[in-house]
Amino acid sequence: MQLDARHLAAELEGTLHGDPATPITGVASVDTAEPGDLVFAEAPKYLQAAMTGRASAVLVTPELAAAVPQPAKALIAVAQPRHSFVQVLKMFAPEQSYGTGVHPTALVGERVRMGAGVHIAANAIIAQDTVLEDGVAILSGVSIGAGCTIGAGTIIHPNAVLYAGVKIGRACILHAGCVIGADGFGYVQIGYRHVKVPHLGTVEIGDDVEIGANTCIDRAKTGVTRIGAGTKIDNLVHIAHNVSLGQACLIIAQVGVAGSATIGSGVVLAGQAGIKDHVNLGDGARVGAQGGVIGDVTPGVTVSGYPARPHGEKMREYAAMAALPEALKRLRAHERRLSALEAARAPGEPEDSAIHSGDTVRSESDHSSPHGSPSTTTGSAASS
Repeated sequence: MQLDARHLAAELEGTLHGDPATPITGVASVDTAEPGDLVFAEAPKYLQAAMTGRASAVLVTPELAAAVPQPAKALIAVAQPRHSFVQVLKMFAPEQSYGTGVHPTALVGERVRMGAGVHIAANAIIAQDTVLEDGVAILSGVSIGAGCTIGAGTIIHPNAVLYAGVKIGRACILHAGCVIGADGFGYVQIGYRHVKVPHLGTVEIGDDVEIGANTCIDRAKTGVTRIGAGTKIDNLVHIAHNVSLGQACLIIAQVGVAGSATIGSGVVLAGQAGIKDHVNLGDGARVGAQGGVIGDVTPGVTVSGYPARPHGEKMREYAAMAALPEALKRLRAHERRLSALEAARAPGEPEDSAIHSGDTVRSESDHSSPHGSPSTTTGSAASS
């Protein structure tokens, strides 16, 4: 695919500065760009790097474009360069077309209902009473249990597994190896035996949800484990039974959410964060990487650390911890000084007498006679 800067600026509803005939043949990062590539810059230092690099065109803010009155490269000024860059990536992305129809090696059960344009690839298994809406793509080795519903336009990548009764919304992407609807981890201990608790509920995933490779979302004990519309879940995440996850959340790799946690909309859980069972995270809350949440989090608050606390408070705590070694050195020096003073105290003297005695000795030494004998006359006695 090839565009020129004039047509791309029009497509992005941006303002062009520089040569309108500049050819654009690809997209890249600033440090890997080659001639013909488009990059984006949101700050002056990145613009400087882009202007001295090999890229042919740069997406910038109007303010950055104004700072370069005669650009040597084509600048396309847009309100949000990062968002516009995503649009351009989509333009250059190869179109994925899976075709339609059922591969001869796929196994399709009884009473499976398929809409228009469904694709079922080699060695996929679709159990009975499942519904595949229009444009669903089931890729190689996928296993779908009985009674599932897959919304229109959803793509399920190779070797993903859906247990019976799971519901997937429209335009979802399930990556390779994810497992949706396995039993929750529930047991009752009787003596030294762990008796399994049946999990009779299901999993419901909203529209436009993306689930990363090898992520596991467990079915509810009773009721529903729910993933809200627009939520994006990274690879290697575990969502336990009966969790309720709101809309438009971002769940980063290796996060673990324990059973029956309630997480609001727009929540961000950074990598390796852990969420205790039965806690509530309000809308817009954020948990820093490796944060351990053991209690409720107020809407809009950012927490970090273990146990997770408001981020600013936790940073001050870390700063105080960093000062502890030096504080400990000072404390030990004071202890040594105190030990020396206590060692100098004569037997039977009060505990503070060593300090006063030391002061008296120094005072008498200061008033010694020229012959080396201590003066026995105080200043007040001499004046009388």
